[in-house]
Amino acid sequence: METARWRDVVRRDLFGPRPDPRDRLYRLVIRLVLVVFRLLDLRFDVRGGEHVPASGPAVVCSNHVSYLDFTFLGLAALPRRRLVRFMAKESVFRHRVSGPLMRAMRHIPVDRRAGAAAFDAAVRALKDGQVVGVFPEATISSSFVLKDLKAGAARMAIDSGAPVLPAAVWGGHRITTKHHPVDLRRGVAVTVVLGEPIVPEPGETAPALLGRIRAAMEVLVDEAQRTYPQPPSGPAELWWQPAHLGGTAPTPQQAAERDHPDVRGTRRRLPRPHPVARLRRLVGRRGRR
Repeated sequence: METARWRDVVRRDLFGPRPDPRDRLYRLVIRLVLVVFRLLDLRFDVRGGEHVPASGPAVVCSNHVSYLDFTFLGLAALPRRRLVRFMAKESVFRHRVSGPLMRAMRHIPVDRRAGAAAFDAAVRALKDGQVVGVFPEATISSSFVLKDLKAGAARMAIDSGAPVLPAAVWGGHRITTKHHPVDLRRGVAVTVVLGEPIVPEPGETAPALLGRIRAAMEVLVDEAQRTYPQPPSGPAELWWQPAHLGGTAPTPQQAAERDHPDVRGTRRRLPRPHPVARLRRLVGRRGRR
């Protein structure tokens, strides 16, 4: 396993000899993220990074267990000097802080009730040679098991001719995920596995391609889970382990009932506490360890 290194933060050639000037802000954000990873001493196990094309389009299709998954997948593409344009829910783009950043980094907003515009934008990005990141489960899986997949990623690959890179991420949910408080402990392991490219065959339908994508993702998620180097240390940590591996996470059926409003985009948002109050809770939680 490796940690983010301070020298990577300041490396002049981190993004190649002639990076796109339009991505200056994206590159700055990545360097800041590397600082956070180093301060948290995250332990990365990245496999299959050689499957990311050095140039040209690709659709990265990953499971979704953590709010940080996109940063981990972006890290996996960095050695190939590629920046991933992620598809994210439209509400993130409406936020007064994250919205301008997401647009400047050329990520793609998704309105779950009218997704045609997002689909068209993703296909345009692929035809322009970009790498597009997709979480086809549409929301974080509370069971930490792969859910039903939306067909958009398969349709994008067919329409653009881009290969699909199946992927799995595991471990970030121990830091931050749905229905659980943020835990900023140091030294958490994060596994990222990228599979071999899946190329749409001539005349292949979206459902058929989606079936191949899902089969590959299931293998990669199982690999990431079963080879994860930090198993739960006791009963208090079983919450992040799937039920089929002996954990106390909800079953897929239980999680489906809980996640249904998120998938439809109809969950009511409760008022968020003031940032100072949230910071005090985090500091207090760390102090009690």
